[in-house]
Amino acid sequence: MAKLSILLCIAIAFMLSFTLREVVAHTGTATFYTPPYVPSACNEYQKDGVMIAAASDAIWDDGAACGRKYKVKCTGATNQSPHPCRGKKYVVVKVVDYCPSGCEGTIDLSQEAFASIADPDAGKIKISFHQYVNLIINLSIQVFLQL
Repeated sequence: MAKLSILLCIAIAFMLSFTLREVVAHTGTATFYTPPYVPSACNEYQKDGVMIAAASDAIWDDGAACGRKYKVKCTGATNQSPHPCRGKKYVVVKVVDYCPSGCEGTIDLSQEAFASIADPDAGKIKISFHQYVNLIINLSIQVFLQL
């Protein structure tokens, strides 16, 4: 019976993932930083790959942003670059660092993450972003824990 309940929960979570819409997106700006990406404020010398970001005070939340994933979409130019958006429609990055006060953007993307959605020559872009959560996994875990 427990196995049937788990399968039912997974099926429901799967269906909900197609019916639930993403949360409201915030707007801001993104810049980029270049390697080396360690040490970082969140994980010191742990290597976290290249699809990473540093959070500004706007989303840092006293360090609670560490490990959060954000879906970031380029929406336009902040300067004279006429068409900075390119490549993928969006990028998902994990916050691993802090961009101190005076940071030029809401989120400071790794060079690789920035280049996947915009021309690095632009330097700074307008973005929409929201915290990214895998609904299937989260809902399945929550339901499983309730059994």
